[in-house]
Amino acid sequence: QAQLVESGGGLVQAGGSLRLSCAAPEISFRFNAIGWYRQAPGKQREMAAVIRADGSTNYVHSVKGRFTISGDNAKNMVYLQIYDLKPEDAATYYCNADPPLRVNGRTYWGQGTKVTVSS
Repeated sequence: QAQLVESGGGLVQAGGSLRLSCAAPEISFRFNAIGWYRQAPGKQREMAAVIRADGSTNYVHSVKGRFTISGDNAKNMVYLQIYDLKPEDAATYYCNADPPLRVNGRTYWGQGTKVTVSS
């Protein structure tokens, strides 16, 4: 049974910071890229940040300079540090492999962690 467990979301004022965590025991950090995806109400899910096995990272333009993705191979954890939160960052955040895990022919997602930004 695949398992992705995200945590760390909450209600934060604009300009504030959050650190999201993801336990991803099913993903081998040595062979996969891991991403933080987010989905705002009424919008498509997008990949906000990705870290590859070689440690390189990429970010969607709107979060560059404010988001930092990192991983702990020994603990099978991936993190997303968010600074200077903006109202448009409000979304449910999910971690997953890139491309996302497939289980029994379907894309598997964890429950996500919700980030709410007050202005």
